[in-house]
Amino acid sequence: MNKRTKLKFLSLLAFFYVTGQVQAQDRKAPSYPLITHNPNFSIWSGTDQLNASTTTHWTGADHSLVGLIKVDGSIYRFLGKEEANYKTVLGTTDEKSYSVKYTETAPEGDWMSASYADGNWKSGQAPIGDDAKQVKTLWKSNDIWVRRTFSIANPAGTNELMLKINHDDNIEVYLNGKKVYQKEGWTNTFQYVHLNKSDLKAGENVIAIHLANSAGGRFLDFGLVDKLKEKGAGIQLAKQKNVEVTATQTIYDFTCGNVDLKVTFTSPLLMDDLGLLARPVSYVTYSARANDKKTHSVKVFMSASSNIAVYKPSQEVTAKKYSTSALSVLKAGTVEQPLLQKAADDMRIDWGYFYVAAPKSSGAVQFITNSGEAASAFRSGSSASTVTTGRSLALNTVIPFGTVTSKPAERFVELGYDEIYSIQYFKRNLRPWWNTSGKETIENQLNAAATQYKEVMRKCAAFDKAVYADALQSGGKEYAHLCLLAYRQSIAAHTLVKSPEGEVLWLSKENNSGGFINTVDVTYPSAPLYLIYNPVLLQGMLNGIFYFSESGKYPHPWAAHDLGTYPLANGQTYGEPMPVEESGNMIILTAAIAKAQGNANYAKKHWATLTTWADYLTKEGLDPKTQLCTDDFAGHLARNANLSVKAIVGIASYAQLAESLGYSETAKKYRAIAESMVPKWIEMADAGDHYALTFDNKNTWSQKYNLVWDKVLDLNLFPQKVYNTEISYYLTKQNKFGLPLDSRKAYTKNDWILWTATFAPTRSEFEALVKPVYRHSIETESRVPLNDFYDSNTGIRDNFKARSVVGGFYMKFFADRMKSKYVSTQSSSAPSN
Repeated sequence: MNKRTKLKFLSLLAFFYVTGQVQAQDRKAPSYPLITHNPNFSIWSGTDQLNASTTTHWTGADHSLVGLIKVDGSIYRFLGKEEANYKTVLGTTDEKSYSVKYTETAPEGDWMSASYADGNWKSGQAPIGDDAKQVKTLWKSNDIWVRRTFSIANPAGTNELMLKINHDDNIEVYLNGKKVYQKEGWTNTFQYVHLNKSDLKAGENVIAIHLANSAGGRFLDFGLVDKLKEKGAGIQLAKQKNVEVTATQTIYDFTCGNVDLKVTFTSPLLMDDLGLLARPVSYVTYSARANDKKTHSVKVFMSASSNIAVYKPSQEVTAKKYSTSALSVLKAGTVEQPLLQKAADDMRIDWGYFYVAAPKSSGAVQFITNSGEAASAFRSGSSASTVTTGRSLALNTVIPFGTVTSKPAERFVELGYDEIYSIQYFKRNLRPWWNTSGKETIENQLNAAATQYKEVMRKCAAFDKAVYADALQSGGKEYAHLCLLAYRQSIAAHTLVKSPEGEVLWLSKENNSGGFINTVDVTYPSAPLYLIYNPVLLQGMLNGIFYFSESGKYPHPWAAHDLGTYPLANGQTYGEPMPVEESGNMIILTAAIAKAQGNANYAKKHWATLTTWADYLTKEGLDPKTQLCTDDFAGHLARNANLSVKAIVGIASYAQLAESLGYSETAKKYRAIAESMVPKWIEMADAGDHYALTFDNKNTWSQKYNLVWDKVLDLNLFPQKVYNTEISYYLTKQNKFGLPLDSRKAYTKNDWILWTATFAPTRSEFEALVKPVYRHSIETESRVPLNDFYDSNTGIRDNFKARSVVGGFYMKFFADRMKSKYVSTQSSSAPSN
């Protein structure tokens, strides 16, 4: 390469580098929160440009919102993409069951061809799999071969042929002997794969499949669909200029020809007002202004899919239009209404009703169409409701702005959801918090939200500003950014209800990691957020676990792992206990509540149970036997040094609670036990320049994130040397996207990194540990609601998304608040001169 060519090459590299940096900086989140209330009512945008993708539920299923603006007759799309419309060619079981031929013995010959003789194969009904509750043909071996024969009259009449398939695990698919799809791994929902329609024949055809089970479950359901042509011709894309994510809002700025449009999604999740927090209503605000000092005619259109109210798009819905004294309202829900009849992780609600409401004073016009006809209706000016029952309906709202000038004009719509009943709690169906009495209506909630709009928006703006300022002061810009991303995500993984005993229940769903309800080791990392803004909500995460033990329904001397599978809280469904983990978690969190509230009254209510758990930790905690901890994906581990820390801190926390309650002798006894364990721990874990993962292997290491409570609760158990040694060692082990969880693999947990960073001796060391986590949030390829478990080298998620545990990002913030509270208390109690 000559000198001139080399210089050009280096300049090109520099350009791509800078361009890449700009793009990374422009990204604000891996996925952007739009509507965030609870695990059921949760809508996100997975692209940096709001109009570059269909909006989805946190599970990834389409929950489509489409936004258009008409400026002087020209139409621009600023929100979402129209959902693809499919016509069935060969149906799947979400429409009706079908029969196949199959064998579990490797076939000889050309088994994938249409001419193959499969007469000696078994016949069965789809779907096929190993869960007897969900399938019609059981398959429990390692391999299965399946053939489905069908006839097509006119293949040429197909627009765009696609394979519709849901499979678990590895698969090869053949159409008339030609391999058309292959995948290592599995799917959770139907996927659509482009095929060549010329591979279809007029007359008889065959789809042949080999499916191999490599891990976990088994499942197969498949068919063919025709992707229909889009009807949205003539619609331009709005130019997005900026996006900002705050604690309660996501704000977009667009240029739409001669008009600028600001679109603000607000979920007013203010934790000091449980009525507002629980009100299932979000706002979408539109602010339009001319950018050329002239006047323009403007209308804004929003179409919301009825799929927001279904588990699967194949479910039939009913929809209607009506009004209250102040609002125009659209309502949709399934015909079936299977109230609290299913529980799973990858699940959407299919009971209750979804609402779109607009103030009558805005002049809004509402109507219902099939999804594929919504944009065309807006373009043509039609506003007739053409359908009230069917699948994938569109709830459409047109807001006329009239003539827009350079002065911003503002309008809003409301999106709401009435679950009717939210949770089943030990066989009792509980209504949502806002309707505990059963006498409230969703219409009253929508009306109140409209009446209080300006006040609520003012409160949200003030709160957002305060959160950012506090987080910035606590940990810097990158830390503050992470806190903003975590706020709505953590809250929206919970549901607020009142127990039959009148207690607050703030119940999490363990999103994308099992679907369990009220998991204690999910509560534990998320706690700092709630300790800061309303410790009563943390009590609401502990109340059900205390009840489970104190009612005798969980008869073990340690705390339960969970209360069931969301939304059914009828008792633990996780496969095995985590005795040291969960008992330590419950005691530590109870002590943290006491610290945040300035009294131990909550602990006093549950003292006998706390004592039982503390005694268990005293007996089993210092050198734990083989068992799971919260990092259960890493497998069972004996002599876990970090789990031992949790036990020691848990015992000391119990002693601190005893001291607060005036139980002096008890406090002395358990404090002495905890203190006696510390030198033993140091001796067993000491590996020279760090402390080991397990006491029996000094060639290992791990994050000791449980140590953070020793600092935050001012327990003063472990010498500073332990913290200095660990942090110094961690800084030599960091990868591009964060500090690995331990020496076994490169994966990490970002909530634990931020806990670990909190006990760093200096601000610079704290920021050094936080920076890769921030980098992950704006560069990861995994465009899902912020995932907490990923490869620290690649940034790609190993699993998990949309989980509440990111509330743990607030640990530094909480630690600083407790420190300032302690200093303030010490200053006020000091004698005057």
